[in-house]
Amino acid sequence: MKSMAGIQTEYGRGVQVEEIDIPDPSNTQVIVKLKSTGVCHSQLHHMTASPEKTKRPLSLGHEGTGYVEKLGKNVKGLKEGDKVIVTWVGKNPYRGSLNVPNTTATFNGTELSGVTFTWSQYTIVDENLVVKIKDEYPDDVSCIVGCAVLTGGGAVLHTANVKPEDSVAIYGMGGVGLSALKMASLLNAYPIIAVDIIDSKLEFAKKFGATHTINSLNEDPIQKISEITNGGADYAFDAIGVKQTMEQILPSVRKGGSGADNIGGKAVLIGIPSQNSILVNPENFMYFHKQYIGSLGATYPERDFEMYLRWHKEWKFVLNYLVTDRYTLEDIAIACDDLQSGKITGRGIVEF
Repeated sequence: MKSMAGIQTEYGRGVQVEEIDIPDPSNTQVIVKLKSTGVCHSQLHHMTASPEKTKRPLSLGHEGTGYVEKLGKNVKGLKEGDKVIVTWVGKNPYRGSLNVPNTTATFNGTELSGVTFTWSQYTIVDENLVVKIKDEYPDDVSCIVGCAVLTGGGAVLHTANVKPEDSVAIYGMGGVGLSALKMASLLNAYPIIAVDIIDSKLEFAKKFGATHTINSLNEDPIQKISEITNGGADYAFDAIGVKQTMEQILPSVRKGGSGADNIGGKAVLIGIPSQNSILVNPENFMYFHKQYIGSLGATYPERDFEMYLRWHKEWKFVLNYLVTDRYTLEDIAIACDDLQSGKITGRGIVEF
């Protein structure tokens, strides 16, 4: 089977739309005809990864909605014609790193690098990355549940376990940050503080539940968060992953101290790190009992996807509001440029 796909053929080049070959599925693989896919900032990180870390040609995209086209003979729980979300988080219970085989799609005879790809008319992936959803859910905006929503929402719901009246600060108002923001609002956190460097994004964040906003180009976010929360937030999330924000979230949370239950606030890194090292003051851990943790796709796909989509249907978490920009596959390079330059207010998607 042939498919047009957005891939990176060589290190240092941007995304290109090329024809790829998709073989018949192996015993546990699924071929999906895609209707939509999200444009995620982590894909820009992957394209800048060194050849030593990431081989080319590189498959791209990891959140998509489509219909099952063909199944391997041992695939369970799916049938041809099912509506599904393709994601990067395994739906079956596992411990440690996700262990699924790479995609078997090829470009000019060379297998694509990566386990999943959705910037393509068709994709072939392991069954563990394909989640069935109801036909009633939309073909277009449902795709962002496969990454943006599960990543941001899951960090707040599962990793941090935010409770009503907990104070929350979120750095970065892209698709992941806005999803985290909306989840905090649904959980009745207060205050909910949005931090960004673009005023239009901060204004947009108010629609998702931000009670306070901070433009970190104009004022010190750490100091401002401390003022708003009377000493620091219970939770601070970094949905960006640059050195500055990775270093800011720990001092943004409240202090604890000595005693078994005198725990300080929790800093949670959601964004893919753009650098390998940051500077943190160990006094934050030792004297102030603070915590710094990561959150990587903290979700239960088969349970949580249904919940997010039901919330969309019930007008609690309207995915149409989060999707602000739409592209065709032919415009995928433009979508990447728009994302890199901050032109996409919420989440961009590609429709097929």
